[in-house]
Amino acid sequence: MKTWFITGSSSGFGKQLATQLAQLEEVKLIATARKLSDLAYLDRYDHGQIKKLALDVTEPEQIAAAVAASLAFSDQIDVLVNNAGLGYFATIEESDPARVRQMFEVNFFGLAAVTTAFLPQLRKQGQGVIVNLSSALALTTLPTMGFYSASKYAVEGYSAALRQEVGPLGIRVLTVEPSGARTQWAGSAAGKVVPQIADYAAFKETVATAGNFVTQSPGNPAKIARAIIEVVTSGDFPDHLPLGQFAYEGGLANLTTLVGEIKGQRERALAVDD
Repeated sequence: MKTWFITGSSSGFGKQLATQLAQLEEVKLIATARKLSDLAYLDRYDHGQIKKLALDVTEPEQIAAAVAASLAFSDQIDVLVNNAGLGYFATIEESDPARVRQMFEVNFFGLAAVTTAFLPQLRKQGQGVIVNLSSALALTTLPTMGFYSASKYAVEGYSAALRQEVGPLGIRVLTVEPSGARTQWAGSAAGKVVPQIADYAAFKETVATAGNFVTQSPGNPAKIARAIIEVVTSGDFPDHLPLGQFAYEGGLANLTTLVGEIKGQRERALAVDD
């Protein structure tokens, strides 16, 4: 049986992944959330193949305990899904530094800490898949989401280096870049600061109505989770998985522009080397 470990399984993509995996044969599931009670929805599917754990990815002691409990439950971890994350809507200038730091603690440092904790086991196995939930906003950007984008750009850079380090050891690293989806991420899970500075008035409605993404975003969380499972279980997948029209078209447009800008600076770039 393949064992999946998922952070942030109380809602959103994590909940959809856990729900679908819990119904598959030959899958053992370790689902985590900050509150164990938030995982009660899995009880209906549990016939001994599911382990529920309380885990705050910003707490090192809880991470260590979760790894130990996971390896007591299953002698192998085949897929690690770093899904736990927070959102934040604010202009750069008006962002609350404390909220921004907390978001980075979850979105980036927590992801990295969980990965580091599992790497000794993955290296021992000589195989495994690490799935890091990034965002379409790591392929492009939008105003009022600069710090969120920055946290996900950090995930992309981290994942790219990790991929080079552990690839020769049989460990794959996949970054998933979903577009906006109908999850609670943009509602109760997200912080926001409605612009008060007059120069940023054009962004007031964007931030004030951010919660509407819960019902109005085009992305279907169930389909996104299904796509992730299908790609991972295929055994032959890319390093990056953009999901949704915005991720695909917005990311492609931004990266194409970037390639053009870099090529346009060829002469100047090469001139600075001796």
